[in-house]
Amino acid sequence: MPSSCKDIRTGLALCLQRSPCVLIDRHTPTECMENPELRKDLPEQCLARMRSYAQCRRGIFDMSRKRFRGNGPLSTGIYDEEYERISKGEFDPATELDKVSKLL
Repeated sequence: MPSSCKDIRTGLALCLQRSPCVLIDRHTPTECMENPELRKDLPEQCLARMRSYAQCRRGIFDMSRKRFRGNGPLSTGIYDEEYERISKGEFDPATELDKVSKLL
């Protein structure tokens, strides 16, 4: 994966893992993104990150010119530590839901 989209992808993964769809309803993040019924209940921040990630991936290859274009700076690793902690299950669901509710 190109490193220019890595931070956006990690931020999306964190947002999905904190969403009520995953924490309360116990769906996988993939199910929450792909199922239209589940996607409509995702927080607006997660939907915005999904759009941002899709635009980043589309920007890697410019089909009209058939050449690589490049997006932006390389990954800064801003979410890496938090992503690892949540991926290992070292989190409190109530705290994570509280973080999402503050963003809404």
